[in-house]
Amino acid sequence: MVDEARAYWITEPGRSEIRPVPLPEPRAGEVLVRALRSGISRGTESLVFAGRVPRSQYAAMRAPFQEGDFPGPVKYGYLSVGVVERGPAELTGRTVFCLHPHQTAYVVPATAVVPVPDDVPAERAVLAGTVETAVNALWDAPPLVGDRITVVGAGLVGCCVARLAAGVPGTEVTLVDVDPGRAEVAAALGAGFAGPDAEPARSDLVVHTSATETGLRHALELAAPEGTVLDLSWYGDRPVSLPLGEAFHSSRLTLRSSQVGAVAPARRDARSHRARLALALALLRDPAFDALLTGCSPLRELPTVMARIASGSMPGLCHSIDYAIDYASSQEA
Repeated sequence: MVDEARAYWITEPGRSEIRPVPLPEPRAGEVLVRALRSGISRGTESLVFAGRVPRSQYAAMRAPFQEGDFPGPVKYGYLSVGVVERGPAELTGRTVFCLHPHQTAYVVPATAVVPVPDDVPAERAVLAGTVETAVNALWDAPPLVGDRITVVGAGLVGCCVARLAAGVPGTEVTLVDVDPGRAEVAAALGAGFAGPDAEPARSDLVVHTSATETGLRHALELAAPEGTVLDLSWYGDRPVSLPLGEAFHSSRLTLRSSQVGAVAPARRDARSHRARLALALALLRDPAFDALLTGCSPLRELPTVMARIASGSMPGLCHSIDYAIDYASSQEA
């Protein structure tokens, strides 16, 4: 061992801390990455923090390079951007994205990192995992030219879906959310906005991302006859009840799920996980995604930040960890 890093650990449901972790010497085929930014996936990481991962989903919910297991102690997270300090010549000095937990530095196989395009800033690149989720969703239920598309839930995933869907010629995209403040974000993404009590036109495709039963019920109400409701939400251990005895059958609606863990069947033969992630990073050349960056903190504050996010007392979209603040503090010390 040549050094040590610091990492975020959930010690038990509702409690977390920053721990020192050993940093091994990189071997052939490995890279040493110094973290620049990492993003917090609000929905998933809040469920992990609260210990609400169902036992049946322990294996499915493991993140790459996770240590420990649910409900804790567990080192979790998967939206990291850093600079390769040691490794193959073609990667050394490159800014890369890696599905790694929140940690100041780490050693991983070179194949686990994907270079970030030079014109994508590190703070925006943390959105790659979320944009990748949106890409997979639109492969699962691809919008057609001129479609009406409604996204229920203007959280991070919903906003990324809305931005990509708005790029399809002729589409009319509407974000629906209980927070009227998301109207400004929707406008920046090229989408319309409606509150939950509004009545937007029935849509050919409705994407649900609010992670609430009420939101999914509303999504079914907003689908046009023969329309599709695509559910991207993950409810953890909560049961969800739906009114499938009302107009669901007579309207011949399709309700399907989408999850980023597997490449959508429509592209599985042609795209690997790595290719899908590289596409997401290329799409982040679009500066409109900056509207989703709503704050950052140093790693040392992450336990407090995560508790506030999980409790709902720290609203926002993408809150990220800025490791430069920690590096500056360590230099001063």
